[in-house]
Amino acid sequence: MEKSRQKQVLLFYCVESEELAQKVAAQSDCIQLQSVNWRSFDDGFPNLYINNAQDIRGQHVAFLASFSSPGVIFEQLSVIFALPRLFVASFTLVLPFFPTGSFERMEEEGDVATAFTMARILSNIPISRGGPTSLVIYDIHALQERFYFGDHVLPCFETGIPMLKQRLHQLPDAENVVVAFPDDGAWKRFHKLLDHFPMVICTKVREEDKRIVRIKEGNPAGCHVVIVDDLVQSGGTLIECQKVLAAHGATKVSAYVTHGVFPKHSWERFTHKNDGSESAFSYFWITDSCPLTVKAIGNRAPFEVLSLAGSIADALQI
Repeated sequence: MEKSRQKQVLLFYCVESEELAQKVAAQSDCIQLQSVNWRSFDDGFPNLYINNAQDIRGQHVAFLASFSSPGVIFEQLSVIFALPRLFVASFTLVLPFFPTGSFERMEEEGDVATAFTMARILSNIPISRGGPTSLVIYDIHALQERFYFGDHVLPCFETGIPMLKQRLHQLPDAENVVVAFPDDGAWKRFHKLLDHFPMVICTKVREEDKRIVRIKEGNPAGCHVVIVDDLVQSGGTLIECQKVLAAHGATKVSAYVTHGVFPKHSWERFTHKNDGSESAFSYFWITDSCPLTVKAIGNRAPFEVLSLAGSIADALQI
């Protein structure tokens, strides 16, 4: 897109996303960072102030959110609901990680599908002068969740896979890479984006009272196998997949997930130790969709962060 045709975007952001926001703004002279005073009253409830509120009238405005825990969602929603009402030309909400996406269905009466709850909340963001809010989400857990949103928002589902493909082509053994999926769901989600790589599909089978990972299709022997999924929590499934792939002859095993959630510092089980022992994973790629994880991990091997900044900057021009 020619620079003369690009729109000028004023980008607000939450506290957690400041570093990512700065990277996004560095991608384009058309993106200018704006700020919010994130304060609290003595009782803990938010005391918020949008700086330069008069100056954003008639401008294209965006907000970079991070719903990392229930405790930070309310204050961000308060700003998100306020910005479109300040007579802005358009409003875009960038929520790289949709946190309740894996709770999208009911298995028995009484289950609460919180993905639907979150979608309903975001669907009630006020309409700006430019129309419905654009909602940018990366690698949502299930594509059918787009139908959870109402007509007041326009979900734009992006993916981190292009960053992974770029990194894989930089590897010294790029010609020997095989992509593996931990289950059929991950295969359905990503295989069309990676169809020029040989593939292995794993599956879980029940043996007595245990669920065991098996290889369903493909051959990892002699290859650098990269396990691909949308998110990781404890990492147990990835570890079991690694063991099976190595047992079937994989020379290296790496992993990629768009969202490194890693509750309770579960990423620590993947780090390379300094005791001379060899890690099970050669590389573990994540994006910066979960800023607290990125900050906690730092530069610890085998982790590498593939930034979404360039992709977000492009999405703000849609």
